[in-house]
Amino acid sequence: MDHFNRRQIMALGGALVASPALIGRAAAAEKITMGVGGKSLLYYLPLTIAERKGYFKEFGLDAEINDFAGGAKSLQALVGGSVDIVAGAYEHTIRMQAKGQDIRAVIEMLRFPTIVIGVRKAIADKVKSAKDFKGLKIGVTAPGSSTYITVLHAMNKAGLNAGDASFIGVGGGASAVAAMKKGEIDVISHLDPVIAKLEADEDIVTLIDTRTEKGTFDLFGGTNPAACLYVKQDTIEAKPQLVQGAVNGIYKALRWINKAKPEEIADAVPEQYHLGDKALYIRAVKASQAAYSETGMMASAGMKSVYDTLKALDKDMASTNVDISKTFVSQFALKAAQSVS
Repeated sequence: MDHFNRRQIMALGGALVASPALIGRAAAAEKITMGVGGKSLLYYLPLTIAERKGYFKEFGLDAEINDFAGGAKSLQALVGGSVDIVAGAYEHTIRMQAKGQDIRAVIEMLRFPTIVIGVRKAIADKVKSAKDFKGLKIGVTAPGSSTYITVLHAMNKAGLNAGDASFIGVGGGASAVAAMKKGEIDVISHLDPVIAKLEADEDIVTLIDTRTEKGTFDLFGGTNPAACLYVKQDTIEAKPQLVQGAVNGIYKALRWINKAKPEEIADAVPEQYHLGDKALYIRAVKASQAAYSETGMMASAGMKSVYDTLKALDKDMASTNVDISKTFVSQFALKAAQSVS
């Protein structure tokens, strides 16, 4: 367990006793609409586990999950009001705060981005690092999504900018695999099981790997909160029990993931998530299982690292002054830690 998070829980846990509205479960069968961009990706595994294991129902929610073509699309759905809550990348909360829209994360799902950048094997002898990406076609889940931000960050560190390459949205799952196999893209910035499939078939050579702590530190210089649940502050204030029910479901899923064998995780997800190769999916789970949060809490240093990356990459973010403490509401994850068995 992250020592920072443990201290936070010990220090803040007692303050929750006075908040009965957040204790217990949401009202029975309360409807909640959730958005996600690429549900079959391991990036969003806790969401699928919570759904498949009935954890949302256990905490009184009738959850409808809408799967969009990338995280940017699910964010748009939240802003537009067609979903109540999103499983998406933490960095979106910072971007929206900078625009004056009060959107906050309520539970961390991934401590590391788990994004991998790989080059098509046929050109791997010429493309050795991000500095060689100039003029290439780069596949991402969707422009503006975390896969896009990660590859752009790698390029920026190498002295390139967004205009030096072409970015193509390839979606998640089989469509992303097909784009690389057909030669429609030269580089891919994506997630497991897509990456695991391309690696196993020797379609790509991996250049950057943030499935591990080392790979994350090498690229970002520290931890980077990745997948989370985020929601409008208006919803937090108006429907705290609804938010708590969703957080409880994800928290229970995280606890299960942290204890489960990779084979059990593979059995728990829909068969199509395996991309036709269950053994490969199991290996992909093994590669990223340590990245899932144990507490649901975000480390403040990691939150700052994400913000620093955005400021360095995006001229619209460079002069912003976001209060990072407002991008994550800890009370729901803390309550889940106290009450979810």
